[in-house]
Amino acid sequence: MRCASYCAGHAYDIAEAFQILKPKAVTAQLYDEVVFLSMGSEHTMCIFAYGAVVFWGYTVAEERAALSELLPFLKTPLAKIQEDTFVFEYGVETLIDEEEDRMILQSEDPLLKISLSYGLSQSAKLAAFEHEIDMTIQRTRHMPAELAEKGKISLSRKKISQHIGKLFSQKNSINLESFALDTPEFFWKRPRYEPFYQLAVEFLDIQVRLNILNSKLNVVHELYEILSNELKHAHSSFLEWVIIILIMVEVLISILKDFLRWI
Repeated sequence: MRCASYCAGHAYDIAEAFQILKPKAVTAQLYDEVVFLSMGSEHTMCIFAYGAVVFWGYTVAEERAALSELLPFLKTPLAKIQEDTFVFEYGVETLIDEEEDRMILQSEDPLLKISLSYGLSQSAKLAAFEHEIDMTIQRTRHMPAELAEKGKISLSRKKISQHIGKLFSQKNSINLESFALDTPEFFWKRPRYEPFYQLAVEFLDIQVRLNILNSKLNVVHELYEILSNELKHAHSSFLEWVIIILIMVEVLISILKDFLRWI
C-alpha cells in the first residue's frame, strides 16, 4: 500500500480542520499538534500544525483531492509542494526496509501510524526548508564573486536593502519554524512510541540533513553580513560626497563674497 508525506505550507489550522472534517471521518482525534483521521477502508491521514500531512493507503488522485480539501485551513502555501512516497504493509514487527523504501507495521494502531508520521512529516518540512535555502543561494551566488572581482556589488542601495530584507525574513522564518524539527511533545506522554518515531528519523537522515541545513543557513548569514557591510559602505560614500559638495559650496560662496566685496 502507498504512504505519502507532503509539506504544503507554513502551517495548518488543525483546530478548525478537526471541526470541519470530524463528521466525515470514521475515527477522528485531535492531539497536541496533529489531527488523526481514519476515513475507513485503510484510508488514514495525519495533519500537522506545521503545514505537513501524511496519507496512509490513499491513491495519488485521492491525495491530491484531500490536499485541495485542506487548502482552506492552510496558511502561507508553498510555491512548490514537497512530497515523498513509500510503501507499507503489515507484519510481525515494525521496521523499515531502506533498500526498498518499505515500512512494515506490526499493527493498525493509530498511535503507531502517528509516531511514524511525525518522522515522515518532519522530513517533508525539512525538504521545504532545504528547497527555500537552495533557491536563495542560487539567486544570490553571483554577489560574493562580483564583490571579489570588482570590489563592490553593482546594485542600488534600494536593491541591496531589499535583498537584506528577504534574507533576514527567510532566516527568521526558518528559525521560528525550526521547532517543528524537534522531538515532539507527543512522546512525552507516550514514551513507548518514541522508538518508532526515531526509526523514521534515522531512516530519513533528518539529523544529518539538519546539520547541512544549518551550514547553508550560515552561508545565508554571511551573505547577509556582506550585503549589510556593502550598504554601510555605500551610505558612507554618499555622506562623504555630501560633505565634499557642502565644502565646495561653502568655498564658492566665500569666493563669491570676496569677489562682490572687491567689485
